[in-house]
Amino acid sequence: MNRLDGKVAIVTGASAGIGRATALLFAAEGAKVVVAARRASELEALVGEIKAKGGDAAFLAGDVTSEAYAKALVALALERFGRLDVAFNNAGSLGEPGPSTQVSEAGFSAALATNLTSAFLGAKHQIPAMLSGGSGSVIFTSTFVGYSCAFPGTASYAASKAGLIGLTQALAAEFGPQGIRVNAILPGAVDTQMYRDMNDTAESQGFIRNLHALKRVAMPEEIARSVLYLASDDASFVTGTASLVDGGVSITRT
Repeated sequence: MNRLDGKVAIVTGASAGIGRATALLFAAEGAKVVVAARRASELEALVGEIKAKGGDAAFLAGDVTSEAYAKALVALALERFGRLDVAFNNAGSLGEPGPSTQVSEAGFSAALATNLTSAFLGAKHQIPAMLSGGSGSVIFTSTFVGYSCAFPGTASYAASKAGLIGLTQALAAEFGPQGIRVNAILPGAVDTQMYRDMNDTAESQGFIRNLHALKRVAMPEEIARSVLYLASDDASFVTGTASLVDGGVSITRT
């Protein structure tokens, strides 16, 4: 397929779940990948897997809420691979759950920092590197919860993820004339460790599955394929979108 042949990509939140699946798929499609997350051991293993399959990758562990880390990731991509074409700003957290009147200021701020500010900081430094090549694709991971189907007790998560949609549209409008496309994906429930930790009983998992029109949750690889589309030239006329990849949960919840 090689839809990303010759391209260089950054993937954050790459140690597990959607980020890991996307990094593997990007590499399989010909991209050289810089993978980012907190856990160095998982990133090292991921890079080893990519190289064992004939790809090329580098890793840098750190905190995505740090602007210095955002700059360092771009610097690594340019130093190691000479360019930057794609950035998948995927790192995120659920934030502090619970009734909104009981969520702490620190908990709310932490969700914004991880889910929204980190994406802004990433794009702030990724886009200038892309501009030198005349084109690029920036992708954020939002969620259906930030679009039309917020649940009680998810104020921090919903607000931060909804903010990503506004950020997507603003950046798309600002940098579209210079060849930079900016989009967001909005997954439904995905079978990741985070999902299993939240839903650790058969009853809970069944409830979540049945919220979706397809009556199942996604595998990380399914979401990765949607990210690949937005990263590739197949989506050359797609920008400013909040793309639902949610198994129909948004239509059953409204």
